[in-house]
Amino acid sequence: MDSSHLAEIFLNKLKEDSSEYRDLKTDGYSFAEKKNVIRSLMNIRMPEEISGELLKAQDDYLKGELAEKGIVRISDIPTIKEQYKSKFPYAEKISLWQGDITRLEAGAIVNAANSRMLGCFVPCHRCIDNAIHSAAGMQLREECSHIMEQRRIRFGRKYEEPTGTATLTKAYNLPCEYVIHTVGPVVYGGLNDGLRRDLQNCYKNVLKCCVENKIKSVAFCCISTGEFHFPNDEAAKIACETVLGFLDNYGKSLERVVFNVFKDSDREIYRRIFSSPCCTP
Repeated sequence: MDSSHLAEIFLNKLKEDSSEYRDLKTDGYSFAEKKNVIRSLMNIRMPEEISGELLKAQDDYLKGELAEKGIVRISDIPTIKEQYKSKFPYAEKISLWQGDITRLEAGAIVNAANSRMLGCFVPCHRCIDNAIHSAAGMQLREECSHIMEQRRIRFGRKYEEPTGTATLTKAYNLPCEYVIHTVGPVVYGGLNDGLRRDLQNCYKNVLKCCVENKIKSVAFCCISTGEFHFPNDEAAKIACETVLGFLDNYGKSLERVVFNVFKDSDREIYRRIFSSPCCTP
């Protein structure tokens, strides 16, 4: 079955599932426009029970989308030792890769979540939270919702996930084994030591989560540097320092740490760090 047919089936099931958009007319839409509608309806869908028919239509569609994008295996990504002849500490365990994190076949990928921990509800928003939930499927929001319900029972009905924690979930239609969600600090004005510590905790607790769950490889997105406005160069420095400090103590437990970037400017920031003759951030 070709991708356009899978998209049509899934779109129709999504419309049937939605009381508000059940009568949405999409007959004249192009394939690209229908894909945007699909993602939008997934993004705005509240966490609730998913029928077997809708789930099958979604999973078939997302599997086709992943096949079209192509899976990137961690073993096929060069280390910074191989790529840059870097003398950076643990260069044989660290990689820099630019691309779509939802293509990575790793032990875990890191999602920069918000405090609600339910993914992004803005249709087709370009944040990493939206991209990961859209590629994983609606089951991911369901699992996150269940986790948050349990935490509200324990900590109170107004509970929101604090900055710097790490929450492990399944990956569903993603090629990785797990997703680790962390809420990064939001920079409203200037940086301060508290915000720096919060970002450090994001990286530290994700790595601790990997060790505790025997996850051997992890791919970090650029936590807090997008919608949360943490300066990119400072964030990269903190990320590298924290990973190095962790590997000093738990290096045998992790085989590969990937710094995943999307923008050329972030790639250049990390490349400069890894190519530095002083070998430290």
